[in-house]
Amino acid sequence: MVKKTFSVLICFMSLIIFISTPHGQGSKKTITLRSGEAVCDLNGEWDALYENLGAYQWVGNITDILKITQQSGSFVGVKMIGSAYVPKDAVSITGEVDKNGITKVRVVLVTGTQFLDCKGQISEDGNKIIIDGGERIRVTLTRK
Repeated sequence: MVKKTFSVLICFMSLIIFISTPHGQGSKKTITLRSGEAVCDLNGEWDALYENLGAYQWVGNITDILKITQQSGSFVGVKMIGSAYVPKDAVSITGEVDKNGITKVRVVLVTGTQFLDCKGQISEDGNKIIIDGGERIRVTLTRK
């Protein structure tokens, strides 16, 4: 009887630990700034979908992979595949984050000549970013 009670107790405790601990899956990764503020960690590779909208639909949608490097509250996304407009290894997005999410983001439309200030939104789990360039472009980034 003692063995059975002990076994049930172990199973019950294991179940509670398993349910209550996310084991890092789905939890938002953060980094701490010098100010002590915790912000979303955007470092890493992201699948990118550039949707050209309105009068720019003739360009079509472009898919790529961005490597985002974040230093403190600023980040830069560099294209790993590239296109005729923004080639491989060129900066495609730049921005800033704080505890509330993305505060500034700029999309490079054509390297060296055209930039667009946009609005950015990070998903609750930190694995998706939507960059809204109004009637011109929408960029969806999904963490790899």
